[in-house]
Amino acid sequence: MDFASPAQLLGYLAFVLGIAAFAQRIDWRLKFLVASECLIYTAHFFLLGNNAAAVSALLSAVRTFASLRTRSPWVAGFFLAANLALGIAVAASWTAAFPIAAGLSGTVAVFFLRGIGLRLLLFCATVCWLTNNVLSGSIGGTLLEACVAVVNGATMWRLWRAGRLR
Repeated sequence: MDFASPAQLLGYLAFVLGIAAFAQRIDWRLKFLVASECLIYTAHFFLLGNNAAAVSALLSAVRTFASLRTRSPWVAGFFLAANLALGIAVAASWTAAFPIAAGLSGTVAVFFLRGIGLRLLLFCATVCWLTNNVLSGSIGGTLLEACVAVVNGATMWRLWRAGRLR
C-alpha cells in the first residue's frame, strides 16, 4: 500500500475536514464542513476503485449542501431514493451496503434532525463509513472515521451538558 498515493493524500485531506466538522457546535458549520469533506471523499474513493462509496460520498456532499437551504421532506426523499438506487446500481459486492447505509442515515440526519439527534444519527453513519474504509484500505478515511466518532461523541457530551446546565 502506497501511503503517499494521490488517493491516500485525498483521504488525509478528508480527515482534516472531518475533524474540523465534528468539532463544531453550530449545525450549519458542521454541515458545510461535512459536505466539503464528502467532495474530497468522492475523489478518494473513486481513485481507490470503490464506486459505491464514491457515489454515496458525492450524493452526501450535494444533499448536505442542499440541507443548508431546505428541510423539505421531498428533497430528502429524492436523496434517499437516489442513494439507494445509485448505490445498488454501482455495487460490486456486499460491502457496498456500508456506504449506502451511511448515505441513508446521513440523509435522515441532515434533513430531519438537529443538535444531539443530528450528531447521533451521523455517528451511526460514521460506524458504516469506518467499516467501509477498513474494507477499502483507506488509511485517511479509517483514521478520519475513528477520530470523528470520538470528536462527535465529545461534542454530543458538551451539548448535552450545556443543555442540562440551563
